[in-house]
Order: sequence, then C-alpha cells, then structure tokens
Amino acid sequence: MDEEIKNTLEVLRKGGTILYPTDTVWGIGCDARNKDAVAKVFKIKERAEYKSMVALISDITMLNRYVKEVPEAAWDLIDAADRPLTIIYPGARMLAENMIAADGSVGIRIVKDEFCKNLIHKFGKPIVSTSANISGEPAPSTFNEIKIDILNKVDYIVNLRHNEDNDTQPSTIIKLALNGEFKILRK
Repeated sequence: MDEEIKNTLEVLRKGGTILYPTDTVWGIGCDARNKDAVAKVFKIKERAEYKSMVALISDITMLNRYVKEVPEAAWDLIDAADRPLTIIYPGARMLAENMIAADGSVGIRIVKDEFCKNLIHKFGKPIVSTSANISGEPAPSTFNEIKIDILNKVDYIVNLRHNEDNDTQPSTIIKLALNGEFKILRK
C-alpha cells in the first residue's frame, strides 16, 4: 500500500486525476483545491459543472479547515454513522471554486478506509470523490464494472483491490444547515 500511496501522491501533486478505491464505490479523484484538476474530473464524467462532487478528508481537523462553521448537529451525525456519511455543509472555503455549489455549500466525507485515510493525510488536502462512471450511468460497485472509457481517461489507476467483489454502496448524503435543520438526500 505504501508504494501505491507514493505513486498516487505524485499524480495528485501534479494536478492529475486518479481512479481509486474508496470507503464506498470506486472513485475518480483529484486535488479538491486545484480548479483545473477538478475541471478534468467533470470532463471525464461528462458531468455539468453545476452538479457538485464530494471532497474526502482524513479527519475532523481538516473539516474545520474547509468549512467556515461546522453545525453542531454534524458532530452527532458523524458519531452515530454506522456507514459512510457525506454531509453537505454550508460555508465551504479554501477549495477549488468549481467544487463549491452555487449556494456556497460542499459535500464532505470523513473516510475510514485505510488507503484513503493514509493517502489524504499524507497529501494534506481534500481529494475529490465521484463515482467512476459517466454521469447518469449506474455507479460501478467493483473495479471490473468500470467502463474502459473511464479507465483510459484518468492519469493513474490505483493498483489495489482490483479483484475484490464487495457489494459496496454510495454514501448516505445529508444536507445540514447551521441551525441544525437537515434534509436526507440519499439513504
């Protein structure tokens, strides 16, 4: 795993795109602070830029860095989550402008997956995570379900877990307001 983290970091630092296993489905990613890299991910997915993507972070310290004010309810949601949870926070900051929704919010997930957590910790910045599919098509749950178009368009494919046959699911998504109001967007 250390060699894959080293190789992946090299690509991320140069503004490249990666295909990598996450705590949910296989994802396409890049440096979430690099506008040009984020634009490449939108192009790979053939996705309109007004549709948001998720930023993965390694820990709570990073959350405080990229969100102006974390709603109090977020801490309870994070603690109670028994599966991957993406929270859409108001007041995104210090991210590529094309990562931030028109209302100033951003979806962020604190990862528990060992590879992702170590990669993001060593990178020191959030990494984009969006399912490894063309926009509108089903998200692949295994590496073998990823279409050749996606494989050919990314700059680097992480060489881990290609043969796993996990039945993974996308994360739960909750949009959270500063006053604690929330809306479940995906269970």
